Amino acid sequence: MKRILSIMAMLLAFSFGVSGQNSNKQETKKMKTLVAYFSCTGTTENVAKQLAETVKGDLYRIQPEKPYTPADLDWTDKQSRSTLEMKDKSSRPAIANKVENMHEYDIVFVGFPIWWYTAPTIINTFMESYDFTGKTVIPFATSGGTGMRKTNADLKKAYPKVNWKEGKLLNDATKSSLSAWTKGIE
Repeated sequence: MKRILSIMAMLLAFSFGVSGQNSNKQETKKMKTLVAYFSCTGTTENVAKQLAETVKGDLYRIQPEKPYTPADLDWTDKQSRSTLEMKDKSSRPAIANKVENMHEYDIVFVGFPIWWYTAPTIINTFMESYDFTGKTVIPFATSGGTGMRKTNADLKKAYPKVNWKEGKLLNDATKSSLSAWTKGIE
């Protein structure tokens, strides 16, 4: 009888140990990362690809429904598409594709070239297309001469409920600089 009770006690202890291990596995869920980017010339795209590799994240290209032509991007032309969109704060260029599983991501990097000292209006379309509740969002950009200060402020002001981390200009990004920047981001 003592032997049966001993065996039952060991089985009971073992079953508590296994169930405790399972709950620990659930608590240490791996964070899933998305690197979403908008790029017309390939500059931001190159950085986004390096970043996705560095953070072991999925890559998603924000594609405009109507692609931009070189004439559309001529910032010196006051009637170019990009100039007109940036002048109109309510402009929301349509996006051709969607992130089907956005709910699965915990961290979302959002990359773009800086236009007129801030994010292109298609980034507003992207931000307004999904629920970012519970997600950490980190902007990154490329630019011919503008920094991120105004861009970071504009995004935080436009989307105050988003958990923003400070964005970074990544013109000269290397694998080691990307690794240093992203280390510890949660």
